[in-house]
Amino acid sequence: MPRLSIGFDLDMTLIDSAAAFKAVLDELSAQTGVFIDSAAAAARLGPPIEDELANWFPPAQVADAVAQYREIYPHQGIAHLSALSGAHQATDAVRGRGGRIVVITGKIPAIAEQCLQQVGLDVDVVVGSVFGAAKGTAIREHDVSAYVGDHPADVLGARAGGAVPVGVATGAFTADQLLDAGAAVVLADLSAFPAWLGTHVSA
Repeated sequence: MPRLSIGFDLDMTLIDSAAAFKAVLDELSAQTGVFIDSAAAAARLGPPIEDELANWFPPAQVADAVAQYREIYPHQGIAHLSALSGAHQATDAVRGRGGRIVVITGKIPAIAEQCLQQVGLDVDVVVGSVFGAAKGTAIREHDVSAYVGDHPADVLGARAGGAVPVGVATGAFTADQLLDAGAAVVLADLSAFPAWLGTHVSA
């Protein structure tokens, strides 16, 4: 029997990164002199940073702004991170069943790993720089049977990878929106995940 592998999104699924995101964008704005409405940006957190910064910088400046954002993040963002409710219980539940934890995120791997370390979450694999349906490739490569995320794009990724799409309503999207996107189930937060995992393993 193949080993259990469960995938998780990172931002607003395992970690509350909204305050970190705002702090880094505010510093980027201060350094570049370009206005960024960080509160508005944080409300739609999820897509690649390239997409967000394209709202504020001319096309020719986006790549440099992304590089600057990533330089700032470890110094101005990491300290603002916290684990979301149930995150440790969820990963412990996977471990308790002898499973692997695979984090698949739009963040670059180096920053994703720093975020996980900051909040004390130990995982087996980190795949970064993927979003939406592109997550499906990593889901298949790592034999992920269920993928958990807060964004409709996470549901799309799970379906693209042949995994059970599990929504968690800890981000900007409601349970109804995640169900409409195709989630098989939506949890209020990850504290409900261990019980759901039991039904998933039994099935």
